[in-house]
This record gives sequence, structure tokens and C-alpha cells, in this order.
Amino acid sequence: MSTYSLEELRHSASHVMAEAVQRLFPEAKFAIGPAIESGFYYDFDLPRPLTPEDLEEISRLMQESIKARHPFIREEVLRQEALQMFADQPYKLELIRDLPPEETISIYRHGDFMDLCRGPHVSNTGDLRWDSFALLNTAGAYWRGDEKRPMLQRVYGTIFPSKQELKDYLDRLEEIQRRDHRRLGRELDLFSLHEEAGPGLVYWHPKGARVRTIIEDFWRMRHYEGGYDILYTPHIGRSWLWETSGHLDFYSEGMYAPMQIDEEQYYIKPMNCPFHIMIYNTDVRSYRELPLRWAELGTVYRYERSGVLHGLLRVRGFTQDDAHIICTPEQIEDEILGVLRFSLRLWHDLGFDNVVAYLATRPEKAVGEPERWEQALVSLRKALEIENVPYEVDEGGGAFYGPKIDLKIKDALGREWQMTTIQFDFNEPERFGMVYTGPDGQEHRPYMVHRALLGSLERFFGVLIEHYAGAFPAWFAPVQALVIPIADRHIEFADQVFARLKAAGLRVEMDSSSDRMNAKIRKGQLAKIPYMLVIGDREAESDSVSVRLRTNENLGAMPVEAFIARAVEIITARENYRL
Repeated sequence: MSTYSLEELRHSASHVMAEAVQRLFPEAKFAIGPAIESGFYYDFDLPRPLTPEDLEEISRLMQESIKARHPFIREEVLRQEALQMFADQPYKLELIRDLPPEETISIYRHGDFMDLCRGPHVSNTGDLRWDSFALLNTAGAYWRGDEKRPMLQRVYGTIFPSKQELKDYLDRLEEIQRRDHRRLGRELDLFSLHEEAGPGLVYWHPKGARVRTIIEDFWRMRHYEGGYDILYTPHIGRSWLWETSGHLDFYSEGMYAPMQIDEEQYYIKPMNCPFHIMIYNTDVRSYRELPLRWAELGTVYRYERSGVLHGLLRVRGFTQDDAHIICTPEQIEDEILGVLRFSLRLWHDLGFDNVVAYLATRPEKAVGEPERWEQALVSLRKALEIENVPYEVDEGGGAFYGPKIDLKIKDALGREWQMTTIQFDFNEPERFGMVYTGPDGQEHRPYMVHRALLGSLERFFGVLIEHYAGAFPAWFAPVQALVIPIADRHIEFADQVFARLKAAGLRVEMDSSSDRMNAKIRKGQLAKIPYMLVIGDREAESDSVSVRLRTNENLGAMPVEAFIARAVEIITARENYRL
């Protein structure tokens, strides 16, 4: 088994799973069943929804097939022959008809199952270990990703060369599910999504909004310290704006239909950059004003197919932490190095130190003079090397309007997330006629760099939840301390402690319910509050609190003022320990 690649194992397993489904549902219609990075799936059109019991039966039938050691047999057939062979399989017929005339059509058989497939596969089903695969879950999937086409049932599974590798993967999957931002968002009362009110649109609850506000305030502070100015721009613009920027030519599929206002067409914005350029063009600019560093937390709306929407990670309305740096050619190296350092520092502040970069170079079709592209690439590469950021070159992967750096962060589980983009733009300055007056008194075209640091606040928040498993560092936890009086006679002193903590700037709640102390502590731990402050007779008499952490560590009793000093020090230092 070890002689085969994971792709071969997983593709073969998808066929074995489809065979099992055919045995369970002889009338099943089959779509596609590819290998994917984490396993495999197959899409089925079935007479009824699958149940957990069905998955167990499919798994049992797969084990039977594996133990039977059915050989995988490849056959090449003529197009007409293939159409006859799959006459009762409408999805296969559509795939066959869409193949180019010169395409070789091949099928694979094993046992009583036949599938349209290019391969390759393992030699026989016995090459798949019966104890190293697992069926994971089912999901809905539109045929060919088109919500206007039939909804199919997708069954996900995975397989590995050994039982231990499967166990390790399932353990990791369990940890990923434990950290799932959608589940934690509900449990911690952070946000919600409402399909009936509009898919892909986020409702921030008070606690989630508190975290967002803290992050936004911190973001603004860092930007002002970094020499940025902050802008606010409209949510809609006349069609002229998007025609001029090129979005209606190159990005119309991602934009929503226009609205009619005063017999003019307006579009809700998918990007912030044209608005920043409009501000730039309100005045005659001199080289003495540059560089300009303008940032905005701008809410944008982009059309995403309903089938790809995913919690906070893929939405239709989001707030982008956009910035644009407008500078002279002589300033570009320093500005790129500055924005890279700025980005790395902010990620460090938020608890992400494992950052890798991807440098995307000029594609075949591009705008802008080659010498500008070369200078831009030199500045990007030089900044990465000065800061010792590991990077890979994505040859030809730049946008048509400029090269870029994509920064990917690694979370607590080592997963990479595409977040920051530092993108040159040689297109919009030309389209909007951006100029500045140089030392020679002549007009010159400025350089413009787009920079989205966190990307979108919604997606970033989803990553943040999963990175910390909802146990946020104390400095941006929505509730930092929970005061717990043991009995009613302790409530009076607990009220005093509560007021003192609030006066010190701490975000604090009190549980004065009739629950037992251990139940209150447990409730606070489930809410992932950093500090639980228990108050009983001894604490009330000695002006102290007994401190428990959400990890269940007991720090014992300490004077109220000592706790406040300790907590304020940790919060002010923005320590990113994960309790």
C-alpha cells in the first residue's frame, strides 16, 4: 500500500464508496468523486437523505469490497459506446458530452461497479486497508457548483496508508471541530448568521461586537502611530466610478446589480480604492506631500455563490481593513519595507508569529511599464529579505495591474490562512489620471500600493476564534473577570469588588444566582472568561478575592487591589498567552 500516492489511494477509495452506495441504493445517480487534499468525496443523487446509519452500512460494505480484493480494470471506449454504457446516469452523460472530441474516454471497473474516470487507481481494492479509512460526514452540493442545478448529497471520507495515520488525522479533525468558529460563535454568544434574512451576512452580538471594537480601536491606534490617516467613504457610487476603475469590465460578476437613483445607476461598493483616489484627486498634489498613507475600515459587498458561503470565513458583506500608500518612485522601497514591518508587528501583537509569504510576479498580460514592474518586484523582494520572512515565488501570479506579496499566517494548529496582501496597482492611477508635481515642476504618475492587513474583519474574527479556541487573551476578551459570591451574605462585598474592578477599567460580570459555587465557576470556564473571583467569608473579611483561571488553575487568595494591579499589568502589556 505504501507504494501508492495519497491521491491514488483516495481516488480509489471514492470508487469503493460509490460501489457501496450502489449496493445500498441501486437506483442511485452518480456525479463526481475526486480525491481532495484531506481525503475524498463523491456526489450522489439519491431517493432519500442519508442517515448516520446509512454511513455505517456504506462503511461496512466498503470493508467487504476491500477484503474481496477486486482488481481495478481500465478500459478505453468510443464516445457513442460510453453514452450507451451510462444511458441511465444523467450526470455522467453530461460529462461525456462536454469532453473535447479528441479526448480519450476511459472507464474503470471493479467488482460490479463501473465509473467514467481518467484514473489512476491502485491495482485492486485490497490495496486499501480496511482499518485505515473513515467516512466523515455528508453535505449538500449543487451539481457543478451552480445553485440553479440539482442539489446532490456529498459524502466525505478519508484514507491513509496506516491505521495510526488515520487516528492522528481523526484526532486533529476532532480538535479542529472543537475550535470551529461557528460552534464557538453560538456557544459564546459572539455572532449569528440568518439564512432567512440573507445568507452570508453577519450579525454581531454584544460580546462579539465588544471584541471587534477593541480590535478596531487597537488597529486605529497602531495606524495613527504608523503615520497613517484614516478615511471614511460612501457605500455606493455611480456607475461612472466603476467604469473608470475597471471593475465593471473585470469584476462585474462579483458585484451586485445596480440600483436606480435619480435616473442614474449606482453600485454598492465591492472595493474601497476608487473612493480613496477620488479624495486624492480633490487637490493638486506636490511631491512634498508624499507619501500619503490612507486607511479605512470600509464595509464592502461582493457576490459569492451560496454554495461557497462558510460561517465568517466566506461571506457577502464584510469590513475590509484597507489602506493605500501613494508615493513617489524614490520612496517606494522604504514604504514597502515600512508596510511589511507594520503588518508583521500587528500580527505579532495579535498572537501570530508564524508568517510565510508568497511573491507574485508579472503575468503575461499586464498593464504598466516593465521598468515599473521590475522596480516594484525589487522593493517587495528586498523587504522580505531584510525582514527574514520566508517566501515562495509565484511566477506569473500577479494581477494584471501589479505584483504583490501575500502573507499567510499559521494558527495554533499549523493551518495556513491567507490574510495580508501588499499589492501594487499600475492600473487605477492611470485610469483616474492621478498625478503629482515633482521637483522639476512637471506632472508625474505616483505609485499606489493597496494593503489589506487583516483582510476582512469577519474572516479575521473567524480565524481568531479558532486560533484561541474562543479563549481570547485577557486584553481583548469580551469579559475579563467574573465575580462569584458564594452565598447571598457575600453579595454586598461582591458588589463593592465589582464596582472597583469597573472603575479600574476591567470588563467584569457578576454571578449572584443561587447556583452552587462550583457550578458558577464551571459556567465562567465554559464562557472562557480569563478570571473567576470567588468571594466567601474569609475574602469579605480580608478585602481579598480567591482567583481561579479558566484553565481551572487556582491562584489562591489575594488582596483586591493586588489582583487589579496584576490584571491591569497583563492587559496593558497585551499578553497573548492562551489560558
